[in-house]
Amino acid sequence: MKLQDYKQQWDNLSEKKNLSGKEALEAVKQNGYALRYVINQTPEMCLEAVKQNGYALKFVNEQTPEICLEAVKQDGYALRFVNEQTPEICLEAVKQNGYALRYVKEQTPEICLEAVKQNGNALGFVNEQTPEICLKAVKQNGYALRYVNEDMFEEEEDIVIDGKKFSKSTIKEALKSYIN
Repeated sequence: MKLQDYKQQWDNLSEKKNLSGKEALEAVKQNGYALRYVINQTPEMCLEAVKQNGYALKFVNEQTPEICLEAVKQDGYALRFVNEQTPEICLEAVKQNGYALRYVKEQTPEICLEAVKQNGNALGFVNEQTPEICLKAVKQNGYALRYVNEDMFEEEEDIVIDGKKFSKSTIKEALKSYIN
């Protein structure tokens, strides 16, 4: 479909500002944002809308855990529109997009670990870093080292990354030189 076709489809949709019934269901299946024009939303319509576009959650009048879960599975950033976050919804959001961690209201080590597994740079949004979370982040993306708090390296034991031992002082020096 060409850009012009999408524009025409959107223009036609915005002219019909009061969708309902089968017409509304078909519209949200094609474009989740069409939910904003639906008068009488049903859970089925809302579910179809967020499956097509997770951001359509923004237009859901009555959110359910099932609808929210589908929205974040489609796009982790849809977490920003979830009214009542649950650990399960947050976990699915960060599995889809690690950066969704920025919208998690109550971080747990498990949620943070999943976020950095998906994208090491999500470490920048972790409120309470642990050595395990930091190591997973750096293993996933070496550049995540820039987000590691220096106080993670106060103890003197070695750190093993991919079978290679590194002293914490070596990592601490690398971190200092990387930040400066």
